[in-house]
This record gives sequence, C-alpha cells and structure tokens, in this order.
Amino acid sequence: MNTPQPRNPVPGAEAPKAVLFDAYGTLFDVYSVGLLAEQLFPGHGPALTLMWRDKQIEYTRLVTVSTHGRPGELDAPPMYRPFWELTRAALVYSIKRIANNDPSAWASGTFDSKIEQLMNQYRHLSAYPENREVLLALKARGIVTGILSNGDAAMLGVAVRSAGLDDVLDHVISVDPIRKYKTHPDAYALGCSTTGFAAGQIAFVSSNGWDALAATWYGFRTLWVNRQGLPFEELGTQPSRIGASLKDVLAFFPA
Repeated sequence: MNTPQPRNPVPGAEAPKAVLFDAYGTLFDVYSVGLLAEQLFPGHGPALTLMWRDKQIEYTRLVTVSTHGRPGELDAPPMYRPFWELTRAALVYSIKRIANNDPSAWASGTFDSKIEQLMNQYRHLSAYPENREVLLALKARGIVTGILSNGDAAMLGVAVRSAGLDDVLDHVISVDPIRKYKTHPDAYALGCSTTGFAAGQIAFVSSNGWDALAATWYGFRTLWVNRQGLPFEELGTQPSRIGASLKDVLAFFPA
C-alpha cells in the first residue's frame, strides 16, 4: 500500500462533513480503571494506571515500526499485535515494574486474577458525560460521525455498547485491518476511505496531543481536547482548535 500524503487544511474552508473521534482517552476515560487498580494494589493505583497507559502507547509504536528477522531485512512484516494483546502486555509489565517486586507472585493465581479483573474493567471504561450530547448535536446537523481508533473491533464494540453510543455513530473504524497504529499515515487514511471525504473535510478529535498533532500533519481539521490543562507538543504545528471538552467540536459548525 502506498503511504497517503498529508494534505494541508484550507483556511476558511467550509464546515467539515464528518467528525471522527479517537476512542481511548477521548470518548472513554482510560484512567477510570484507577480505583480498581488502587483496590488491587494499594498505594500503587495512580502510578500503575499512568504507566499502563504510557506503556500501551509505547508498544503500539514499537510494533508499528519494528520488523521481524535479521538486521537489514527491511521488507520483513511488522511485529503487529492486536490492541487488546498490547493492552494486556502493558498491564503485566506495569504491575511487575511498579506494584509487585516479588517475582514468585507473578505466576500465582492471584496475580492472574488481578490482571483479568483490570482487563475486564478496561472493556467497560467510563465514558465522558458529554459524549452523547455532542454526538446527538452533530447528528442533528447532518454530520457523519465515527470513531477512528487503535482499538480492535471487538473491544471497541464492547466499549461503544457499554456507553450507549452505538445509535449515534455512523462508523467505528479500527486500524486492525491495516496492522498499523496511529500515528502512521495509513491509520488516518482509513478515515478518508471509510467516509468518502477528503482529509480537509474531516474534523478529528483527540485528547491525546500526539494524536492531534499527527492528524493535523495528515491534513485533518483537528480539535485537541485538553482536559488536563497541558502544554501542546513542541514540534512547530498547532491543532486547528484547542478546547476543554468534546463540546468544543461544535465550534466547527457556527450557527
């Protein structure tokens, strides 16, 4: 597959035809597992949850750019693993790194039980309260809506149904079929091929600064949802808009 070339948004262009949302961290609160993590690993819940997320994203990048085989075999296939597998691997690593310094416990039934409890909780992450209101407002304007996520289809399906959003999303797009995670341009290209719109006709919404940046580079109109009041990435490009909640996506559609 040829790598799609980014297209720069046209200043003052008409309102987007579609809005695509990142899922994990944007529609679904990845840190809502923190309470259970603290119950299972007292004193380590917040640190465990943060490392779990960071390692999960690190693994997506690692398997996207790395190859099988000996050095120099540049045409070897990527070391792709489905997002659910990477999420579990990241959790196991994080527990071993932060919450449990006793290797003899890593193979115990209790250890496995705790992993499964946290993974089950990840299937049903808390949804941000404004999700449905915003999606309904977009649908009322005739805007195509969807998710564009690293998550594989099965885990996205559970999350969407658990949040009661299946009736307000036109598309739930997983990168799994192309076996490349964001921020690879092919991942963002799925938004265009699925909706039938050019990059500049699509607004992409993410609470992850790296995701909003790469989507801007690709050519999407972008909203970075900065819920935590963080600085944006220092790489010389700004998203189209910055807001504090998903409601700020409606600013793309003036009354």
